[in-house]
Amino acid sequence: MARMVKVIEVLAQSETSWEDAAQVALREASKSLRGIQSIYVKEMQAIVENDRIVQYRINAKISFVLDGDA
Repeated sequence: MARMVKVIEVLAQSETSWEDAAQVALREASKSLRGIQSIYVKEMQAIVENDRIVQYRINAKISFVLDGDA
C-alpha cells in the first residue's frame, strides 16, 4: 500500500545554534504530530545585537506519514 506523506512549514529559534533551533522545531512538532519522517531546513537567519548573534532562526519543512498509512 502506498504511503501518504504531508509536509508542513515551521519557524523555530534558539539562543544556542541553528542545530538547536532545528531540535526545537522537531520537539515542538512532535507534541502534536506522529510519524515524523524528516526535517528539511530551508532557510537560516541570525539576529545580531552588539556585534553578537543572539538568536538563531530557521524556516523548516517537516514531513510525516498521515494516519492510516503507517
